[in-house]
Amino acid sequence: MSAGDLQDTPVPRAMAQQAAELLPDGVVAAEGPGAIITHINRHSLRITGMRAEELVGRDLREALPFQDRAGESWWEIASPWEGLSTRTGHREKLLVLPTGKEVLVTSRYLRRGRGLPVVAVVVGLRDAEARRRAEADSAALLTTVAHELRSPLTGVKGFSSTLLRNWDRFTDDQKRMMIETIEADADRVTRLITELLDVSRIHAGRLRVHPQPVQVHEVYEREVARRSATGAERERFTIDLPEDLPAIWADPDRLDQIVSNLVENAVRHGRGQVRLGATRSFVGEIEAVDLTIADDGDGIPESHRELVFSRFWQGGAKQGTGLGLYLVRGLVQAHGGRIGIEDAPGGGCLVRVVFPAHDPREYL
Repeated sequence: MSAGDLQDTPVPRAMAQQAAELLPDGVVAAEGPGAIITHINRHSLRITGMRAEELVGRDLREALPFQDRAGESWWEIASPWEGLSTRTGHREKLLVLPTGKEVLVTSRYLRRGRGLPVVAVVVGLRDAEARRRAEADSAALLTTVAHELRSPLTGVKGFSSTLLRNWDRFTDDQKRMMIETIEADADRVTRLITELLDVSRIHAGRLRVHPQPVQVHEVYEREVARRSATGAERERFTIDLPEDLPAIWADPDRLDQIVSNLVENAVRHGRGQVRLGATRSFVGEIEAVDLTIADDGDGIPESHRELVFSRFWQGGAKQGTGLGLYLVRGLVQAHGGRIGIEDAPGGGCLVRVVFPAHDPREYL
């Protein structure tokens, strides 16, 4: 069936209108030489900020008088009803409505046959602000990645070049120090790449976890031992767990990742002790375990306690990617858990993470 046949067939027309409502973009259809708008989906109303009665039944060119950045009428430039009869539409272009609203516009021309006049025009609309935000996020991500990679890669390049050119001039201790620095920088790059891949999976809804019973004390001890091995003072960390604490239902590797990120935040932004604790709790009828990690820093104002979980949030600090807590929340939610920030007893910040103690399917 040709595009022209659809104009006079009510069932396909109704189906096309219903299909347009399912699309994430705006769709406006206009027919005849008068370019009369016959259908507009709900996304078009949201994007343009107009009502259906302001658009349906009007000349498309008058109802949506798009202009380019130079102030020229787009309809005069595009001229769907005139010009070459081989044209099928226009590619996406950033245009402006008289209200100042910027919209990404594309169009498709429908003819009853090759070389015949245009009988209908379908216009696609996309919110330019949403595109701009996405582009800004992409630019911020690229800037962050470039900044975070530059420092360790500079260290790897510098020390490896120095060793290659002056190997015989250094003592064994000096060589060991340089090689350990190269290894630490390489580990930092690996962690950053892993973090970025996980953030991408969370954003796309493709993150997978493989939960099983995990002992909290083993996770905490492993994290503190790792910190101590890399130069942190063991006395700075305290672990306080009740003897009857049940195991939690979590992916072991992901739980290590969650705890490591939270402890890193406490070490970087807090002062004094970093306290790792856990208590038994219930969420309705489901047995759970609350993991808590607290520091002696300045704490986080209530107005910022949701913002810290957004992408690229750094709270004025220039260290890190600003992705850590966004990643932590995504990992916690993938387990069916929840995370929140409170004031620590005596001051500072306390992060509380609630995990189920058993497979949630047992309660179904």
